[in-house]
Amino acid sequence: MEPINLYYDAFIFDMDGTLVNSEPLKGQALALTCKDYGSIVDYRIYQNVMGMKWEKVVQYFFKIGGIEPERQEFNEKFKEHYQLLLSQRLSINKGVVGLLQQLKSSGKQCAVVTSAQQWMANQILKACKLEHLFDLVIAKEHVSMHKPDPEAYLLALSRLNVTASKTIIFEDSAPGLQAGLASGCEVIAFQHSFNINNDFSGASKIIDDFSLVS
Repeated sequence: MEPINLYYDAFIFDMDGTLVNSEPLKGQALALTCKDYGSIVDYRIYQNVMGMKWEKVVQYFFKIGGIEPERQEFNEKFKEHYQLLLSQRLSINKGVVGLLQQLKSSGKQCAVVTSAQQWMANQILKACKLEHLFDLVIAKEHVSMHKPDPEAYLLALSRLNVTASKTIIFEDSAPGLQAGLASGCEVIAFQHSFNINNDFSGASKIIDDFSLVS
């Protein structure tokens, strides 16, 4: 595979699954929360809804698990499980730190655009000691529309004061890829074992190691 040219002014990264291995952990936390309500579900069903709006994700687990818990209570129990799993099993994807350090030393702008809530983004970036490498973090609370709508990416472009033609996005889900393309940017897909069912045919490249970006 040819290396990706670093002529871009800005590099925008999705967080879950792209920078870190948090997608399986999120599925496991959802399954553990369902278990709290007496329902056993396979955490891998999260692969079917990964990248979708949180409300749809939760409703999918409710349907498969045959439960109807109060939504706020479920979310609070999920948060407890997820935070524990993040503290125990979170890891950074291969090549991420080296690339971000290279971009920072080259004077490039870097941003995170995630559909996760702000507390998730803060905890993950702090735990991985990545927060100082980003100029901007856009989380769920900053926008009204979820990926595949491009609102979050368009907001990032505006705040970074860069054009789409000089920006590249890294994503690991089909909705994220669609959002990135709709913003006018080139999109690189990051492949891992948990997103094998996602359609990345619109991506300019598919990688599984960020050290390939040079």
